[in-house]
Amino acid sequence: MAANCKNPRPKAGAYRRFLSLVLVTLIGLLLLVVLLGTNSVSNVVSQSPNESSVKDLRPRYNYTDYRLIPNLPIQSELSIQLEKLNQLRPRNTDLYPKLAKNHITIVLYVHNRPQYLKVVVESLSKVVGISETLLIVSHDGYFEEMNKIVEGIKFCQVKQIFAPYSPHVFPDSFPGVSPNDCKDKDDAAKKHCVGKPDQYGNHRSPKIVSLKHHWWWMMNTVWDGLKETEGHTGHILFIEEDHFIFPNAYRNLQKLAALKPKLCPDCYAANLAPSDVNSRGENWDCLIAERMGNVGYSFNRTVWRKIHTKAREFCLFDEYNWDITMWATVYPSFGGPVYTLRGPKTSAVHFGKCGLHQGHGEKGVCIDNGAVNIAVEDVDKVVNINSKWEVRFSENQPGYKAGFKGWGGWGDERDRALCLKFAEMHHFTSTDSVLSSDD
Repeated sequence: MAANCKNPRPKAGAYRRFLSLVLVTLIGLLLLVVLLGTNSVSNVVSQSPNESSVKDLRPRYNYTDYRLIPNLPIQSELSIQLEKLNQLRPRNTDLYPKLAKNHITIVLYVHNRPQYLKVVVESLSKVVGISETLLIVSHDGYFEEMNKIVEGIKFCQVKQIFAPYSPHVFPDSFPGVSPNDCKDKDDAAKKHCVGKPDQYGNHRSPKIVSLKHHWWWMMNTVWDGLKETEGHTGHILFIEEDHFIFPNAYRNLQKLAALKPKLCPDCYAANLAPSDVNSRGENWDCLIAERMGNVGYSFNRTVWRKIHTKAREFCLFDEYNWDITMWATVYPSFGGPVYTLRGPKTSAVHFGKCGLHQGHGEKGVCIDNGAVNIAVEDVDKVVNINSKWEVRFSENQPGYKAGFKGWGGWGDERDRALCLKFAEMHHFTSTDSVLSSDD
């Protein structure tokens, strides 16, 4: 029996009054622009997370012009080669010459877990509608086995990008391991080594910091640095190599993205799965608005612009996990709840057993017998989102929130500076830079 899902949107009257005030303010700003006779784009980010028609701030750098950007680490030969690979056009355009008009681009970010990647690729091959869209695979460094798996994909257009400043690409220098780097809890003054420890006295570990570096580089590159996405105004879906995707995921997400502006205008995102990774959903006859999860999350360019203005919050917070950083400091800085909209039954499942920094090892123990046992039922093969459902809001959920000081691992000033450079690399390094922003 379905649960009673009636849970009206909180403070609806106050929201309508606020929306009216915002609309009046925007009209006033538009008239001011006309009077001034300028075509400049406002740097003010819209308060509505669903306003996908807002004009984009066009990137000023080509995404390959890293050598023109000051204060980035000197590139290794491998880094330069990866930069060239990033310029390649998507594969399989001969098989799928055109993308659907309303397609949702999918970004799969991976590390070095080939057993996992095989599973997620196999699940994606069975997703209804996958041939209509572009799959971007973002690699944290270069690993030949991972590359070969992606090259074998034939079910849609595929573009690979490789993080050219991944610590894995720099074996003898920052952002990898430098010979004179401090280690563990070294005293820099006594050891005459380089590095600033985190809040717990631990010095940086390149394998650990690569998680946050890769996610932030990927976000800035996908939204602001690729020709393939520069005109994309809709949602982009982000998944990881240990996310099993059900056949109905893409169609469900399309429906959620279309319903979000009407049913949940203050929702920032749409998710394929509950924020609780151990939950498969409630099976209620309603949609759920809750805190944004890290499994199968999607949002549009307007939301990205809002995240991008919080580069300092993201890059200066002493926490090596990107998702905890977002929950503990970035989302709280938005000034209100950051809801995501999802269905009552999951369309994606987290199946990982190994941490990202562990890699796949020699014995391949991350997956039992080299496979996963995830039951796909008939209901998981068809759209199970009803446009007539109401939205139930989940409040006061457990999890990381404002006030959490972080697990550390991100105290070195070099990591923080590189992170800020990633936010800047596709924009002018002048007064409009996020580095000089007061936001």
